[in-house]
Amino acid sequence: MVCCHGGRRSAGILFFAVAVAACAAAAAQEPNTDAYFVSRFLSKLGRAAPSSSGANGVCFWPGVSCDGEGRVVAFVAAGMDLAGAIPEDTVGKLGRLQVLDLSGNRLTALPNDLWELGASLSALNLSGNAIRGALPNNVGNFARLKVLDVSHNAFTGALPQALGSITGLQVLNASHNQFQGQVPNAIVFGCVNVVAMDLSGNALDGGLPDLWPLRSLSHLNLSGNRLGGYIMGAFQEQLRVIDLSNNAFSGLNFSSGYAGSALMYLDLSGNELTGEFTIAGRFQNLRHVNLAHNQLCNANLLESMGEISGLEYVNLSSTGLHGQIPADFSSRLVGLKVLDLSRNNINGVVPDISSLCLYVLDLSVNNLTGEIPVALVKKLASMDRFNFSYNNLTVCASELSPEAFAAAFARSRNDCPIAVNPDSIKKSRGKRKWIKLVLAVVLFLFFSVLGLLCLAVACRSWRKRCDALPVVKQVSFKEEPAASGPFSFQTDSTTWVADVKVATSVPVVIFEKPLLSFTFADLLAATSEFDRGTLLAEGRFGPVYRGFLPGGIQVAVKVLVHGSVMEDQDAARELERLGRIKHANLVPLTGYCLAGDQRIAIYDFMENGNLHNLLHDLPLGVQATEDWSGDTWEDNIGGVATEIITPEGTATWMFRHKIALGVARALAFLHHGCIPQIVHRDVKAMLRRSSPTQRTPWRL
Repeated sequence: MVCCHGGRRSAGILFFAVAVAACAAAAAQEPNTDAYFVSRFLSKLGRAAPSSSGANGVCFWPGVSCDGEGRVVAFVAAGMDLAGAIPEDTVGKLGRLQVLDLSGNRLTALPNDLWELGASLSALNLSGNAIRGALPNNVGNFARLKVLDVSHNAFTGALPQALGSITGLQVLNASHNQFQGQVPNAIVFGCVNVVAMDLSGNALDGGLPDLWPLRSLSHLNLSGNRLGGYIMGAFQEQLRVIDLSNNAFSGLNFSSGYAGSALMYLDLSGNELTGEFTIAGRFQNLRHVNLAHNQLCNANLLESMGEISGLEYVNLSSTGLHGQIPADFSSRLVGLKVLDLSRNNINGVVPDISSLCLYVLDLSVNNLTGEIPVALVKKLASMDRFNFSYNNLTVCASELSPEAFAAAFARSRNDCPIAVNPDSIKKSRGKRKWIKLVLAVVLFLFFSVLGLLCLAVACRSWRKRCDALPVVKQVSFKEEPAASGPFSFQTDSTTWVADVKVATSVPVVIFEKPLLSFTFADLLAATSEFDRGTLLAEGRFGPVYRGFLPGGIQVAVKVLVHGSVMEDQDAARELERLGRIKHANLVPLTGYCLAGDQRIAIYDFMENGNLHNLLHDLPLGVQATEDWSGDTWEDNIGGVATEIITPEGTATWMFRHKIALGVARALAFLHHGCIPQIVHRDVKAMLRRSSPTQRTPWRL
């Protein structure tokens, strides 16, 4: 009996425990609670609800916020990859919900009970989903709504007129949908407290309503629609951002007295605007302006842009802009980061705007001429994008790859030295001595391998070559270490000065023999300190001397009396460019020296003098041995033309014709054959023929 009685008591306790557990489970699944609605929302969309603890456990779930009574007031489920229609009897039943954010998912439809939140909801964000269909007029139930974002969905139809009943609405974003029709006047006259309105990327058409009732509006974006007609009433004084780009507007009228003092961002690009766009006296705080792809006719638009000192972005591409870029453009727009003036009719030169910290510079497809400033070219490497194509410009693009030059300078001329780096003329003496030391070591090793026999042969060859040279007075600066500049030299008609203190510190550049290390001291020795006895001629641009450089190199040394007006690098660049010009009828420039303010050009020596002497002082009966069969001349007897010299020493017309052909070929090459073309301005003809039988052309 006792045992049976004890068994009945144990069974009763067990039954009570099971009953309590069942009651607790039933309470956890009790409908009409916020936890139930949120849990159901997640489970219906394939997400497990977090485990709750206590009566207010839902308040600790991610994205959930509650008030003091444990009721859900904010639910954020953004970016959770939720897919499908929003289920009924879930978020629409959260009676105190104020903020609902379901953005960045793949939701496709709205529940019917969503509009029951009108009594409490203040912010609704459904952006970045795939919700289809029309936005119903039930949206007007949200009387307390302040923020409505339904952007980047697939809504169709017209914007609901009921939006105008939400008088407290401050942010309206319905961009990037498929809304059609006109902008409802109900929104303009009803949403009087709206601060930001974005209806871009839809298919709205018709005209733009007068926005004067929207006194709080500061951000307006209606870009990417089909709106047309005149822009009237859109420019309100309080607006800071206006984007009406990519529509079909044909004109605009500023409101009376409109100054645009608050406007910072203006984009009217991609419309059909015509006529003048007057900004004088307006937009003093503008930072971004884009008027591209319109048909404006302002000749002084760039000048008036200069009055807006705070501009950072300017795009006037394809606006019919003409005139010149103001020279003081960079000094007035010191904060400019982006400048696009492409596809216009701008002429003149490119001003030096290297002082600007530009990220983008596009001046392509204009009528610009001249050379792009070197300082600006050096700044291009720091830019994200630049383009000067399809103008008539000249540029030294040595720091750009061939691909970059082809892409950004199409139909431009690359005029850049390639023989020697101009900066080498400013290398320190210490570096030059180091190069000499390396060269000496290499030569020592070379002669050590060859041995004494090769050395003897080299010495004998050197001695024979020196014996064959004419006797010219030489001056060695090693014998006079105290000699120092500046050096003054006198010709028959003038005096020129080389402002050089140490002659051995000034390098001489020889183009085709870069390993030869000559200095101004070698030029002094070669010309006997530019003695009058070595003076060959005095031309329009300076005296020419004959000289022998070490190694038996016979040269003609020309002092350019007008060369001091150029900086060292510019002079070096110009001389190197001339050194690259090769033609059978041109005396080649073999090197140069920058001695203080003097620019000295070094040419091959023309052994037989100039054509004046040849034409007047030749002995009689000189016979020509060159083949003239390709030249146009009627008197050719037996294939050998004989030059008959008159008693006065003047060559026959056949001989003069041959000289004229050589001169003409040289000038034709300079004028038409080389790039850029060159006008000589001081033609001198000299003949280079080492023997009567050598067939060499006449040379300028």
